[in-house]
Amino acid sequence: MGRSRSSAKSAGTRFERMVADYLAACLGDSDIDRQIKTGSADKGDVRGVYLHGLPVVVECKEYGGKHELPQWYREAEAERENRGAAYGVVVWKRRGTAKPGEQHVSMTLATFAAMLADGPENVIEGGD
Repeated sequence: MGRSRSSAKSAGTRFERMVADYLAACLGDSDIDRQIKTGSADKGDVRGVYLHGLPVVVECKEYGGKHELPQWYREAEAERENRGAAYGVVVWKRRGTAKPGEQHVSMTLATFAAMLADGPENVIEGGD
């Protein structure tokens, strides 16, 4: 039997807290925290994350069944647009470990290229 909506929400909240606390500790930045809910204009699950001064939307997924990366990427991209952020990534639960630093982080290749280029404006078009 699957988990209830209440237990899923609780697991998701705990996972968001773990991700935010881990990033804040690793980066020495107390401004990194869980994002307050903003209704239909969701802006990600963790706020205060930046790469070279550009905002990063972090979408967290503690899922009960199979992972659904394509859907999660769409959510992260919508939240990135809502926030006006440069990047959107998905942090998702790695089964078999509760250690924060061993969780998965996924993104599209376009997001990764933009990060490597120090911003989306620096990416040379031609791959799409």
